[in-house]
Amino acid sequence: MNVNILSSQEAATLQEMIAASQHIVICCHKSPDGDAIGSSLGWRGFLLSQGKQAQVCMPDMMPDYLQWLPDSQTILRYDKHPAEVQRAFDEADLVFCLDFNGAGRLDEMQDVLIGCRARKVMIDHHLAPCMDVDLQISQPHMSSASELVFRIVWQLGGFGQMDRKWAACVYCGMMTDTGGFTYNSTDPTIYFIISQLLTKGIDKDKIYRNVFNNSSLSAIRFRGYLMSEKLRVVEGLHASYYCVTRQDMKRFHFIKGDLEGLVNEPLRIKGHKFSISLREDTERDNLILVSLRSVDDFPCNKVSEQFFNGGGHLNASGGKLFCSMAEAEVVAKKAIKAFESLLK
Repeated sequence: MNVNILSSQEAATLQEMIAASQHIVICCHKSPDGDAIGSSLGWRGFLLSQGKQAQVCMPDMMPDYLQWLPDSQTILRYDKHPAEVQRAFDEADLVFCLDFNGAGRLDEMQDVLIGCRARKVMIDHHLAPCMDVDLQISQPHMSSASELVFRIVWQLGGFGQMDRKWAACVYCGMMTDTGGFTYNSTDPTIYFIISQLLTKGIDKDKIYRNVFNNSSLSAIRFRGYLMSEKLRVVEGLHASYYCVTRQDMKRFHFIKGDLEGLVNEPLRIKGHKFSISLREDTERDNLILVSLRSVDDFPCNKVSEQFFNGGGHLNASGGKLFCSMAEAEVVAKKAIKAFESLLK
């Protein structure tokens, strides 16, 4: 099965850039998910195998359910150690940008990236890349950045040197960005990749449990409360939304990651096509974080672009609103109404 994704020229350029560099930084987007962290740690593992110094930097904390990932303790957080992150970028002769298509996804850390004089490489699977880089590896049809990391490592001949820890990071990234391989995962090559990762001795069932069966009692009750009391199903249409306020989060002792994947839950309703999650930011006033999920050919990425200042994939997208929760709820209703013809 053909796993390669780079042209001969791209592969040669990438190899040359790695060979010519010693201090390498890998960065991912704000509020990093399993794919951002898994791909970053996986790419770090490959660079270390090539004798390079590689440092993963991210804007803020990862969810609690990903703390088990091998070598996650080596990641530098900009919100906690801004001077150290700045120093890493200043000393870098090569920077890899994983799982994001524009510097704005780094939020407070974007100025550090933009100001860095090192050569830059993008490895990403989101639509419409908009960043000035020296080498752009953009494959929006891929399931995840972690899948891209596997394919590149394979093509560059590095797979044989990779170990179980590396495979666990890559598998976790692929698994989380496809909802446990329930969407954006119909390409047969994905399952060939999984078969190869299994040869490294990973326990895929334990990885699943680490990610999806790792909630506190209060988180379970919080999720039940939101689906029971806050879910609003739009009458006559196969769509819904729910709102999560700071008061709700305080009541159920919310920590980052507690609501991961909950936006998919309404899609279990028979015939449901579209789900919206609206959540107040825990620190900044009038900032609403938006997650959208859909099934089949309903374009939640288009909804996100038009109404929520975001974008993403056909069935999984995100965005944000700068307003109150009451105003955000009005926008959600308008968005659903605007796509009414596709939701009947």
